[in-house]
Amino acid sequence: MADVHVTNGSAVKIAPEWKKLLEEEFGKPYFKELSEKVRGEYLKGPVFPPPAKVFRAFELTKPEDVKVVILGQDPYHTPGVADGLAFSSQPQNPVPPSLLNMFKEIESEFGIKCERNPDLTRWATQGVLLLNVSLSVGAGQANSHVDFGWHMFTDAVIRAISDKCEHVVFLLWGSFAGKKEALIDWEKHLVLKSAHPSPLSAHKGFFGNSHFKQTNEYLTEHGRQPIDWR
Repeated sequence: MADVHVTNGSAVKIAPEWKKLLEEEFGKPYFKELSEKVRGEYLKGPVFPPPAKVFRAFELTKPEDVKVVILGQDPYHTPGVADGLAFSSQPQNPVPPSLLNMFKEIESEFGIKCERNPDLTRWATQGVLLLNVSLSVGAGQANSHVDFGWHMFTDAVIRAISDKCEHVVFLLWGSFAGKKEALIDWEKHLVLKSAHPSPLSAHKGFFGNSHFKQTNEYLTEHGRQPIDWR
């Protein structure tokens, strides 16, 4: 693993494959400013996820293994919930509402029963990059780090996957994620958009979108192993 200094003074590990792919970003002035802002927040008070898990999505899914990208907005801001993966949570916790709706959609599409375990490591290790657009958040303050510069970094991640990877499915749920479609080469990849799985919007187009089934059909068509969504 390679070191990136972006938290409370100790180096955070990021897989060398990502370090190489994103090396130019780590050297840009905005990333230095971002690192200083985030480090300052960790020193001032509770920030989530824990420092060692900021880049966890990149530890579990290497660039060459990415099959699916699911975009979230920012980590859960409640203590003990965020684990570094979008929509995921630590295994002892209840299933968050949006993830529960994702499980319900999967069950409807495939006629299967999802494990009610909020830890989505099982998806990440199959090639699902669970990427929050902001990788840190202050305790009890949703979107509190949204203006720190994380979006510049994660936009670069999306562009790099679009440019360097083949036949990836991008699942863009909600208006926030949907805006990222401009970063993706639609001729090389499959982009699926719908309402967000949040209880506030799931009935406006998320339920019944067949995105998980379409994802697996696309992967199979292009000689890639489909995802076991259970």
